[in-house]
Amino acid sequence: VAHFHTMRVNQPSGHFYTTEYLKQLCDLWEFRGSGLTNMHGSTGDIIFLGTFTPQLEEIFYEMTHKHDQDLGGSGSNLRTPSDCIGQARCEYACYDTQDICTHLTKEYQDELHRPAFPYKFKFKFDGCPNCCVSSIARADMSFIGTWKDDIRIDQEAVKGYVNGEFPPNAGAHAGRDWGAFDIQKEVIDRCPTECVRYENGKLKINNRECTRCMHCINVMPRALRPGKQTGCSILVGAKAPILDGAQMSSLLLPFVEVNKENDYQEIKDVIESIWDWWMEEG
Repeated sequence: VAHFHTMRVNQPSGHFYTTEYLKQLCDLWEFRGSGLTNMHGSTGDIIFLGTFTPQLEEIFYEMTHKHDQDLGGSGSNLRTPSDCIGQARCEYACYDTQDICTHLTKEYQDELHRPAFPYKFKFKFDGCPNCCVSSIARADMSFIGTWKDDIRIDQEAVKGYVNGEFPPNAGAHAGRDWGAFDIQKEVIDRCPTECVRYENGKLKINNRECTRCMHCINVMPRALRPGKQTGCSILVGAKAPILDGAQMSSLLLPFVEVNKENDYQEIKDVIESIWDWWMEEG
């Protein structure tokens, strides 16, 4: 095989597409490449599979000048930042993942396109601890939505679940008779820190012991909500294949406010200080 170049294309935040946009990409790749695509790569990019060397500059020119579209990160640099669907459609999102993902993608264009790191570096933005883009398992820096105050509880809705008025897990397990909802077995006993209890018809949570696993909220979304004082936790160090096997992120900062007003300066300060160290020691 003399030529089989693969190209990464920067995906839109939250993977929101229009049919017109997808047709433009497909037409371009059908004309300039193999027509084979991968939606999406492990970082989140649109993958164009297979083209000849003379077509590379032509594809880049068409994408940037006709379709207002950029390449993704590849090689020993910042890989394309990736985020979950966030506040666009998810009530659990604790910060605007799409805004910060887009902002940092534009802020760090040099790091994205000019390899200067000793090894690749990935960001992922999860709006809540459900981790829909698997940041805790697959990113060098994970930004996971969290809250600083207490989980909000609607006791009337809790009674509704106990009495069978609402389906648990928002009906996700419908289609089979699992029996009546048992709050003790399905919520209380499954709390990893045993911080939830149900006494005298009331659900109580020892929030100091809560590790934000989201299980109780996922099972009873009408009754429970994340707190109002929201932000994100920053974790570092996840890697899928590594010498000692897969490795999850480790907590670096338990809570950081995600502030649009100052262009996320606090988060940028953390990122850039880590990069200074990464350049020397990575």
